[in-house]
Amino acid sequence: MHDDEGSGPAVVLLHAGVADRRMWRPLVPALSAAHRVVTPDLRGWGETPLPGGRYTDADDLAHLLDELGIDRATLVGASFGGRVALEFAAMHPDRVDTLVLLNPAYRGLEVTDPAIIEFDEQEDALLESGDIDGAVSLNVDLWLGPAATDEARVDLARMQRHAFEVQLAADELDPPPQPDRLEVDATQLHLPTTIVTGAHDATHFREVAALLTREIESSALVELDWAGHLPALERPVAVADLLLAHLDGRGVAPVV
Repeated sequence: MHDDEGSGPAVVLLHAGVADRRMWRPLVPALSAAHRVVTPDLRGWGETPLPGGRYTDADDLAHLLDELGIDRATLVGASFGGRVALEFAAMHPDRVDTLVLLNPAYRGLEVTDPAIIEFDEQEDALLESGDIDGAVSLNVDLWLGPAATDEARVDLARMQRHAFEVQLAADELDPPPQPDRLEVDATQLHLPTTIVTGAHDATHFREVAALLTREIESSALVELDWAGHLPALERPVAVADLLLAHLDGRGVAPVV
């Protein structure tokens, strides 16, 4: 499932792994005034089902763009969506105009951050015990920074709970879903790229942002001193302004 709004140069917004396409709704009116904005639910999130068998998120995205008649687009990816954007750019560099990566996930850096390791262990334990509410609360507390409103916390909890329900059910299929992940060599990407990092995000993701800035040619790093891991949910107006600055070529100065 996806939304497709506005006209002009195409922009594809790829959601975080704790959310779905609804995380972008507050930003779409500003972006779609001069751009065609596509917001898909990746497989297993939102309204997109998760059947068993092998699949690749980047291939799913390529099929969607083909169906929509979009040859090239700017990709904006948040967290897991950033990793999908990197994989798509590595597979289809001729179809990407520019990249914006908001606290992206990246398989090119091993996780050594104690906070993330402990989080993963706690989440696994909660899900194995059937405590979905506890796992949802754990995610909301870690991924949203101090600028997030109560409404944003409720919205994220709703999206994360739905993702857990869909994905846990899919794990019982025979065969279960089997996502293929591409190992991306970021040094081979030659695209104008804005990389956004939040001052209140986990150390691992701040290190990823710094690494990608060094590895991707023509990249620029923007640090948001108010942001946690999901700035588009925390201050959507500020992030819409940042994205418009990138799309309009007006630079990537930090937004406050």
